[in-house]
Amino acid sequence: MTTAPPALLRTAGELHARVRHGRRAVVMTMGALHDGHATLIRTARDLAGPDGEVVVTVFVNPLQFGAGEDLDRYPRTLDADLEIAGRAGADAVFAPSADEVYPGGEPQVRITAGPMGERLEGASRPGHFDGMLTVVAKLLHLTRPDLALYGQKDAQQLALIRRMVRDLNFGVEIIGVPTVREEDGLALSSRNRYLSTAERRTALALSQALFAGLDRHAAQEALCARAREVPATRARAEALGALGESRAAADAHAVATSAPGVATAVRAAARLVLDDAARATPPLELDYLALVDPSDFTEIGDDHTGEAVLAVAARVGATRLIDNVHLTFGTRGAAS
Repeated sequence: MTTAPPALLRTAGELHARVRHGRRAVVMTMGALHDGHATLIRTARDLAGPDGEVVVTVFVNPLQFGAGEDLDRYPRTLDADLEIAGRAGADAVFAPSADEVYPGGEPQVRITAGPMGERLEGASRPGHFDGMLTVVAKLLHLTRPDLALYGQKDAQQLALIRRMVRDLNFGVEIIGVPTVREEDGLALSSRNRYLSTAERRTALALSQALFAGLDRHAAQEALCARAREVPATRARAEALGALGESRAAADAHAVATSAPGVATAVRAAARLVLDDAARATPPLELDYLALVDPSDFTEIGDDHTGEAVLAVAARVGATRLIDNVHLTFGTRGAAS
């Protein structure tokens, strides 16, 4: 792991002048680094290897902030960021000015996120994903990495970056890194520092709702699996009866067939927690709760099999937070 302070680079020319030997791994941030970012940097260090290079970008992108959002309020802590990045294993921090990234002002030509970028976060923050993809595309060109790492907490962002890289033939590998949480379950975010003590208590409902959905998912999947293993046919029931299992077979089938679908049950379990939080002091103001297909971020039905994302966004006081967990439908397993 790197022990020397990382090089601070302000221009693409300085970055391009660096001699490269192994693979370059890039972690893109808007600064205000925390342990979630450090986890991304440590993962990048492992993937790049001892001969590779880890570059952390620090750039607060004005194109990602809509009217009334917190561009001016967003924390800027470059000295602390350099220290955190160095301890985590970064070789260089690329912290360009807005003029370096957008010479001549805001770009006239931009990346458009398309239909996926209009859902969930895109519906709540119009234009956000166009701005995000535009700066990611520019930073990928400026840093020229072999691989780039992003956190799974921003699941829709990660999905859109992967789609852009595939659709536009970027020669870079995109790596998603699991969400890092604080001990109480709150997903790490630079915006957590805005929360008062009371607001933080309310904000815990985001992760609690997702975990409630995970628990319901596991229970429903297990129940459905049990029903598939012991179908309630007369012949099967008679055979099981001889073994003293007829009641178990009947109960499993009856409950599974009368219960709501797994996706419906997952949404209901998460919604219950969020409804309680809406009555807290201070209250949680829900933006959305969605259970979606990660390939296009459309809502899934009860017949869905395969991967899914349970995502939530809400405002507590003046702070807007997002979180998500990943689930697999059609098996008894689930992973957050």
